[in-house]
Amino acid sequence: MKVIWLIPLLPGIGAAVTGLVGIRFFSKAQTALVACGSMTLAAFLSIYAFIQLLALPSEARVYDVVVASWIPAMPLETAGGMGAFAVDWAFRLDPLSGMMILVVSGIGLLIHVYSTSYMHGESAAGYARFFCYLNLFCFFMLTLVLGANLLVMFVGWEGVGLCSYLLIGFWYHKQSATDAGKKAFLVNRIGDWGFVLGIFLVFFTFGTIDFHEVMVSAAAMPIEATEFGVISLICLLLFVGATGKSAQIPLHIWLPDAMEGPTPVSALIHAATMVTAGVYMVCRNAVLFTHAPMVMTIVAIIGALTALMAASIGLLQTDIKRVLAYSTVSQLGYMFMATGVGAFGAAAFHLMTHAFFKALLFLGSGSVIHAMDDEQDMRRMGGLKMYMPVTFVTMLVGTLAIAGIPPFAGFFSKDEILFQTFLHNRALWVVAVVTAGMTAFYMFRLMAMTFYGEYRGPAWEDAADHGGAERPGIDTENEVDRSRGHGAWHGPHESPPPVTGPLMVLAVGAIVAGFVGIPAALGGGNAIEHFLEPSFTAGVGPAVGEASEVVAIESAAIHSNSHATELGLMVLSILVALGGVALAHRLYLKRPELAEAWRARWTGVHRLLLNKYYVDELYHGTVVRGTMSGGRGLWRFDGRVVDGAVNGSSWLTIVASWCSGLFDRYVVDGAVNLVGWSASESSFSLRRIQTGLIQNYALIMLFGVFVFVSMYLLIS
Repeated sequence: MKVIWLIPLLPGIGAAVTGLVGIRFFSKAQTALVACGSMTLAAFLSIYAFIQLLALPSEARVYDVVVASWIPAMPLETAGGMGAFAVDWAFRLDPLSGMMILVVSGIGLLIHVYSTSYMHGESAAGYARFFCYLNLFCFFMLTLVLGANLLVMFVGWEGVGLCSYLLIGFWYHKQSATDAGKKAFLVNRIGDWGFVLGIFLVFFTFGTIDFHEVMVSAAAMPIEATEFGVISLICLLLFVGATGKSAQIPLHIWLPDAMEGPTPVSALIHAATMVTAGVYMVCRNAVLFTHAPMVMTIVAIIGALTALMAASIGLLQTDIKRVLAYSTVSQLGYMFMATGVGAFGAAAFHLMTHAFFKALLFLGSGSVIHAMDDEQDMRRMGGLKMYMPVTFVTMLVGTLAIAGIPPFAGFFSKDEILFQTFLHNRALWVVAVVTAGMTAFYMFRLMAMTFYGEYRGPAWEDAADHGGAERPGIDTENEVDRSRGHGAWHGPHESPPPVTGPLMVLAVGAIVAGFVGIPAALGGGNAIEHFLEPSFTAGVGPAVGEASEVVAIESAAIHSNSHATELGLMVLSILVALGGVALAHRLYLKRPELAEAWRARWTGVHRLLLNKYYVDELYHGTVVRGTMSGGRGLWRFDGRVVDGAVNGSSWLTIVASWCSGLFDRYVVDGAVNLVGWSASESSFSLRRIQTGLIQNYALIMLFGVFVFVSMYLLIS
C-alpha cells in the first residue's frame, strides 16, 4: 500500500509516452502495448493494494500516503480566526477508494483492450492520440478517487472533465462531435463553480480540506435539522458540482449528446467511471451530508426526478447509444436518491454493479454498430442474434442485470436502494418502482429491435448468398459502400476477439458482482455495505455527535423491519420488471402494430418524450439565446461605446492637432514671419540713411540739435 501513488502514475506515464512519442513514431501495435501495459500494471497493483487492505482489521482499513508537500502553509482567514492553508499531495486507500480503483483500473483495462480493435481504422497518429487521451483519463480518475483531500480530488475532477472534452470531440471533423464536446465542457464548468465554492467554504468553516479532519470536525457539530446553516450550504454547493459531473437535473443535458464520441469513450467515461464521480464525492462526504438533512432531501428528490425523467425519455429513443445514455442518467438518479435517503452503502454498491453491466451494454452496442457499418438507428437493425451470437448473449446478460432480474448483479443493488427508499420515503419509492418498470421496458425494447424479428437494415454485396436481398423491409439504397473508406460492407458479423473478449468478462461480472451484497432476507449478510461502512463515518466512535445517535437509531429501525417486508418488496420489483419485459415483448415482437396504434393515440405524449421534454429547446430559448444576446449586446456596447469612446478620443486628438497645426502655422509662425518681414522692410528703408557722407551726418546732427532746443524752449 505504500506505493498506491503508482496506481494513477502508471497510466499517466502511458499517456505521456503515447502523446509525446507515440503520435509521431509508434505503430498501432506499439501504442496498444504501451497503453494497455500501463493499465495492466495499474490494475494488478490495485488488486494487490486491495488485498492488503482486506487483510487489515475492519476498524483500521485506512492508509494514507503523502507523496509530497504541495502547497506550503500560508495564513488565511477562517471562521475561527487566522488559519494555515497547507495542502499535501496525498492519497488515501480505504474501503470506498479501494472499491473504486478496482472498478476504474479493471474496467478501464477491458475498455483499452476493446479499443485496440474498435479504433483500428484510425491512422497511427490518431490511434496514439486516442490512447493518450484514454490513459490520461484513467490517470485523472484514479487521482480523483484516491485523493486524501478536496484539492487533490479537484485536480482529478477537472482532469476527467478535460479528457471528457477531448474524447467526446475526438472525431473533430464532425460538427456534432465538437459541439457535444463543448456542451459537456461548458455544462460541467457550471457544476464545478459550485464545487469550488464548496471547497472554499469547507476550509473557511473547518480550517482544513483533508477529508478525515473535516469529517471529525463535522461529526462534533449539531445536525442542522431545522435551519439551513453553513454545513447545509457546503453540501448544497458540493451537490451542485455533483449534478454537473453526474448529469442530474438541471445539468443532465450534456450526457446524451456525449454519445457522439467513440463507443469506448461512452463505456469508460459516461457509464462506468466519470459520471459516477459525483456519487463518489457525495459518499466521500457522507458525514457532512448526514448533518444537512434538508440538503439530503433535495438530493433524494433531484435523483428520483432525474431517474423518472430520463427513463421516460429512453422509452422512445431509436439511437441505440442514446437509449443507453438516458439509461445512465436514470441509474445515476437512482444512486443519488439512495444517498439522499442516507443509504450511502447501497449507492456505492449500485455504482459498482452499474459499472459492469452498463460498460457491457455500451461495448455491446459498439459491437453492433461495428457489425452494422456504423449504423446506430435500431429501426435499421433487427434479427442480428443469428449473426452476432456472442454479442447477443452478453448484451442479454447486461439487460437482465439492469432490469433487476435475479440473480444478476443489478437485482441486488437496485433492490437494496428500493428497500432503503421504502423505509425512508414512500413517495420516492413509488417513483423508483415506476422507473424500474420503465427501465425493463426500454432495455428489452432495445433487445427486440436490435436482435429479434426480421432484419431491417441495408443489403450488402453478397446479400443473395445470405438470403438478405430477398427479405422484406431491407433498404437497398446504399448496399455497396457505406463505410468510412474501408471498402464494401459484407453484412452484419460477429466482432473480433479483442471486442468479444471484454464483453464476456464484463458479462461474468454482471452475473456475479451482486453476490457480494446478498441481503439478510435472502440469507446473506450484505457484506459490501458492511465493508464500505467505515468510509461513511468519521471513525471516532458512536458516541461522538448527534449524527452518530441518529445513524444508530435509523439502523435499529431498519433492522427491526421483518424480512417478510423486504421479500415482499423484492417480489413486487421483480413483477414490475417482468411486466416491463412482457410489455416490450408484446409491442415490439408479438403485436408491433400496437406500438403504432399507441403512437397515433398518444401523439402529444409521444412527441413530448421523443423531443426529451423540450429541455434543450427551453435552454436554447432562454439560457443559450440569453447568453448569446447578452454577448451580442456587450459586443455592440464594446463597438459603439467603448470603441466609440476610444475612436472619439482619437478623432478629438486629430482635430485638436489639426487646430494646433493651424495655430502654429498661421499665428505662431505668422508672428515670427511678421517680425522677420518688419525687420527686413525697415532695414531696407533705414539703410538709405546710411550714405557714408560726413556733410549728411552733420546736417542730421544739426537738425537733431534744432529739434531738441525747440522742444526745450517750448516746454520751459
